[in-house]
Amino acid sequence: MSGVAETIALDAERTAEAFETDPFGLDHVVRALVEPAFRFLHDRYWRVDVTGMQHVPREGACLLVANHSGALPFDGAMIVTAVQKHVGRAVRFLYDRFVANLPLVDRFFGTVGGAVATRENAARLLALDEPVLLFPEGVPGVAKPFSERYRLRRFSPGFARLAMSAGVPVIPVAVVGAEEIYPMIGRAESVGQALGMPYVPITPFFPALGLLGALPLPTKWSIRIGRPIRLVPGEEDTQAQRARREAVRVRRTLQGMVTRLERRRRSVFLG
Repeated sequence: MSGVAETIALDAERTAEAFETDPFGLDHVVRALVEPAFRFLHDRYWRVDVTGMQHVPREGACLLVANHSGALPFDGAMIVTAVQKHVGRAVRFLYDRFVANLPLVDRFFGTVGGAVATRENAARLLALDEPVLLFPEGVPGVAKPFSERYRLRRFSPGFARLAMSAGVPVIPVAVVGAEEIYPMIGRAESVGQALGMPYVPITPFFPALGLLGALPLPTKWSIRIGRPIRLVPGEEDTQAQRARREAVRVRRTLQGMVTRLERRRRSVFLG
């Protein structure tokens, strides 16, 4: 068997083994291989300050609910890295369905712990007692212009229905610093749709500076983990009504956390 054929065979075998042990194909070997790169971004490049990590349970399922920003999902990567570093848990994350149009990205996300953001996938991960990270703002969170940074978009109530039905706590996660890594001044939606994406971000540096302009800026980040929130169905409301009310409550809590973090920092690059 040639070297290329052996590589393909070994890759297929490892993928099959990953799916035997994890329904979404999480490969702990690959995750360990890429972890140093994300630890560099966390510790050295964005110098992430993390507080409140004691609120993340060391076992059992929970929903980590965060504000979304930065044009690309580096915020999710930094939250996952922070929890791995401080708590030692492998957070599973949900990503938007359009990523399925990007086969290499879709496969990579699945290999390092992600799953497409559907109710069924989230419920399955919670049933496995996993900590699950999601962004209720969805794509509008990362697509907002720079002038509206740190103003949270409307939360989809799906996470609240999920938390209530699964009986798991919601843990709010505030991230400040990601909005400025790609100060978005426009969106090339037609180009993005041609590539299978909602849009391609336009910043003061990209595409004007080419690949160099695609490098994220070395801002100073802060991540604050809030106290767990228990969402309890109300007798006076239908489940849908209660989910909408609770989604508004969690959004209000998280907006307050984000605003306080933003006001506390000295500058975008110094914290």
